[in-house]
Formats: sequence, C-alpha cells, structure tokens
Amino acid sequence: MLSRTADSLFWLGRYSERAGNVARGLGATLRMALMAESHGAAEGEWRALMVVAGCESEFRERHSAMAQAESVRWLTLDLANSSGIAASIEAARRNARSVRTALTVDMWEAINDTWIEFRRFDSAAIMGDQLPGFLEWVKSRTLLFNGAVGDTMLRDDAWRFTHLGTILERADNTARLLDARHGSFGPDAGEDAACYAHWQAVLRSVGALRAYQHVYHARLEPGRVAELLLLRPELPRSLLACYGRVEATLQEIAVANGGDRGECHRLAGALHARLRFGRVESIIGAGLHDFLTEVIDDNITLGQEIAAHYLNGREP
Repeated sequence: MLSRTADSLFWLGRYSERAGNVARGLGATLRMALMAESHGAAEGEWRALMVVAGCESEFRERHSAMAQAESVRWLTLDLANSSGIAASIEAARRNARSVRTALTVDMWEAINDTWIEFRRFDSAAIMGDQLPGFLEWVKSRTLLFNGAVGDTMLRDDAWRFTHLGTILERADNTARLLDARHGSFGPDAGEDAACYAHWQAVLRSVGALRAYQHVYHARLEPGRVAELLLLRPELPRSLLACYGRVEATLQEIAVANGGDRGECHRLAGALHARLRFGRVESIIGAGLHDFLTEVIDDNITLGQEIAAHYLNGREP
C-alpha cells in the first residue's frame, strides 16, 4: 500500500473517532456545568473539556472567558477549532475522498452523508434544547462509520490503518479524560457529591456507566472507575484494550509487509505491557496524573513513530 493511502486511512479513522469523542464529552460536560453553575464553578467544567479536546490555548486566544455559548460553538460548529466536531468531519471527509477507491460503498456513504447533513446545521442546532439532539446525531454518525468499517472492509492493510487511527485516537481521549479530573481519583479524594459527579461524568464520556455496573455490581468508587478505564480488557475504550489492539494491528501490518518493524512496534509493546501488568493501586499511589501524562506523551510519540515508519511523516 502506498504511504499516502495509508496516511489518509489512518487520519480518516482518527478524525471520525475524534468527532464522536468530542460529542460524548460535551454531553457529559453539559450535565456537569448545570450542576456546577449554582456555586460558580461552571467555567472549570468547560476548561476541563477544552483540556481533553486539546484546544484550550486556541480558545483563550479568541475568547476572554469560557462561557457556555462560546464554548459550545467552539467545540461544534467553529471550523477554526482543529479539534472540534466541524473540523473533524471536514477532515474525515477530505481524507476519505482522497482514498475513495480504498473504501467500501458503506464507508463512503457514511462519511459523505454525514458531511452533507452537517453542512445544513446552523447556530440554531446547538441552542438550548436542540443541542442534545445534535450531539446524539454526531455520536450516531460515528457509530455508523465504525460499523461500516467493521462489517464491510476486508481485513487487509486498508482496514488495519483505518482501525489503527481509530484506536490510537480513542486511547488518547481516554487518557486525557482521566487526567483532566485526576484530582477526583487520588488517594485523598473524597466521596462527596462533587467527586461522585466527576466519576459519573468520566464514565458517561466513554459510554461506560452501565458497563461499570455490569462489571462491579457496586456504587461508584474512584479506584474502580480508574481501573475500568485503565486496566479492564473487557471495556473497548480502556487503555489496556486500546493498546492491546494497537500492538496487535501493528504486528499484523508488519507481517503483511515483509516483517519490517520499527520504533513504533517497540513503543506500542511497551505501552501495552505497562498496562497489562499494572495494578491500579500502584498507579494511583504513585500519582495518577504523572502516569497519565507519561501515557499521553508516549501516545504522541507513538503517533509520530507510526507516521515516520509507515506514513508520510505527518505528526498527529
């Protein structure tokens, strides 16, 4: 496969996943901001979401305060935000169009129809009671694309690079979600209503609130929430599950292309092993923030090494 084709498929997977991640995070933050508004802490909730999305500094360059209306527009319809929903859908469609012949009909229709429908939305779609419906639409379109990838693609290099981009983006999002609220998971974290709401918001942001109850059959506890998102292989969005898939997919790509391996394979294996043999008590005891910061940095490096070894050298 040509490196430019692999590059476009990789970023198609990343951008499609990113749009859905922002929509999930925004939905959870709306609930948190409403609860925090009564004691003047709503801006902190919007800041946490901006940190997760990686667009806080860009937002502050354009706005003096993180009010809800400005924050919502920045994350949804503003094309100036490269990490927002609008830019992600545009970039996903652009990458899909450049490799149209490598996609199945269902994949192309999922991406192209999403792009066409999204262009019909205006500011009214993100106002008041309309916003939850808009966010549900974005999530459903991401799920539709992921379903098309999973159900219609041959398990060849085209599928592998699309899947690799999706999983790498998913791992980054999970790590950033936990890190943005790491104070609620530390050994000194309380069990008051605010902390409980933070644990619930993190789980909602990855669609895992019901999964938590299924796995633990207990009320929310910070150690268990962290364990579910870090170390439980059953959860598709846990770091362990994601890096297990990243390592396996890179291995499949190497085998299919003469066995050549690079630094990206070593780093993926190291990340997977760190989580596979990790214990949540040790991670929290040593400092969850430090652990997640290292994972986020390694994830960026991993993306760079994948680009250097297989793609056009473009960094995430």
